[in-house]
Amino acid sequence: MAAPRTQEAAPGGEEDGDRDRGGAGLVSSEDSKDCILDALSLPDSPGGSRSLEEAPAVPCVFCEEHFPVAQQDQLLKHMIIEHKVVIADVKLVADFPRYILYWRKRFSEQPVTDFCSVIRINSTAPPEQDHYFLLCDVLPEDRVLREELQRRKLTAILEQQQREREDTSFRGACMFCNEEFSGNRSVLLNHMSREHAFNIGLPDNIVNCREFLRTLQRKLDNLQCLYCEKTFRDKNTLRDHMRKKQHRRINPRNREYDQFYVINYLELGKSWEEVQLEDDRELLDHQEEDWSGWEELPVSTVCLFCDTRAEAIEKLCAHMEEAHEFDLPKIKSELGLNFYQQVKLVNFIRRQVHQSRCYGCRAKFASRAALRAHLEDAGHASLLPAMDAWDQPQL
Repeated sequence: MAAPRTQEAAPGGEEDGDRDRGGAGLVSSEDSKDCILDALSLPDSPGGSRSLEEAPAVPCVFCEEHFPVAQQDQLLKHMIIEHKVVIADVKLVADFPRYILYWRKRFSEQPVTDFCSVIRINSTAPPEQDHYFLLCDVLPEDRVLREELQRRKLTAILEQQQREREDTSFRGACMFCNEEFSGNRSVLLNHMSREHAFNIGLPDNIVNCREFLRTLQRKLDNLQCLYCEKTFRDKNTLRDHMRKKQHRRINPRNREYDQFYVINYLELGKSWEEVQLEDDRELLDHQEEDWSGWEELPVSTVCLFCDTRAEAIEKLCAHMEEAHEFDLPKIKSELGLNFYQQVKLVNFIRRQVHQSRCYGCRAKFASRAALRAHLEDAGHASLLPAMDAWDQPQL
C-alpha cells in the first residue's frame, strides 16, 4: 500500500480535504458513473425481501470477517478497530450490503488511499498509529454510488407500492375489534380510521403494509401503547389508556416507522419531516401576511395551466379540455397510464408550468401568462414529450 498523505489536525480530527480524491480509476465524472453502473451489476442484495434474521452475512471490506445484516453496527465497529476505516453518514446509505460489496471490490483493485481522506487524531503519535481513513460522499465515486443505490431503492419501493395498491388478495384483521377484512388493504385501513379513530395515513402513502401492520400488532401483543410506547399490565388497561389519552396513533418520532412511508424514500438523506418542512417554508414564502379576510374553503384541485379550481376532478378535466385543449382522460386511455404514471405526468406538467417552460417544444418564457398564450396559440398543451422524459421515479 502506498504511504498515505497525511495532515496534522486538532485532537477532534480533521479531514485532509486538499488531496485529489478521485483516485486512479476516476478519470472523469462520466467514467466514474460508468464504473458505478458496471460494479452494481451484482446479485440481489443480501437478504432481498426476507427478514434480517434470514439474511446472509455481509463481509468486511478488507478481511473475511462476516456479520449478519442486523448487526451492521458490529461490522462498522470492526472496520474502525481492525482496519481504521470510518464510513460517514451510514444512515444515508440506501442499501448497506451492496454499498459494502461495492467498496470491497474497489479496495481489492486499488489502495484505500486512492479513495479515502486521511484523518490524524493525535499529532504526537507516530503516523502509522494515529491515522484513520474516512470514506464519504466528498469522493465523487462514493456520491454517485449512494445516489444510484437510492434511485434503485426508490424504484423498488414505488413498484412495491403499485403492486399493493392493485392487490385484491389482501387479508387482515382489525387490531381493535378483530373483524376480518379481505380485498384491498385500504378496506382495513379505512375501517380502523373510521370506526376506531386510528389513522396511520392514506393507504396510497404506505408501502409494505403487511409488515407495517405486523409491527403494530406485535407492539399491542406486548401490551405497548403505540403512541407513548409505555407498557401496561394487561390488554384492558392498555385499551383504556389508548382511548382516554387519545393515543390511538403511532409515535411520529419513532424512526422505525419511516420505512413504511413512501415519502421517506424520495430524497437522499431527508426524512419525511424535512421534506414537509421545506414544502411548508415554500408555502409561507408565497403567503400574504394579512390573514384578516381569510375564510376556510372546501378542498379543491387547481388547474394545471391556470388558477381555476374545482372540487370535482371531472369538472376540472372538463375545464382543461375546453379552456386549454388538454384532455387528461383521453391521454390516460391512449397511453394506458396506471395511477402512479398519471401522478408523474401531472407532477411533470406542473413543474414545467411553474418554470414557465413549454413541455412540448422546450421553449422558456418570461412568465406563466406568456407560456399560457404560447400553449393556446401553438396548441402545445396536448403535445406531450416521450414518456421517458416524465416517467421517472423522482417525478
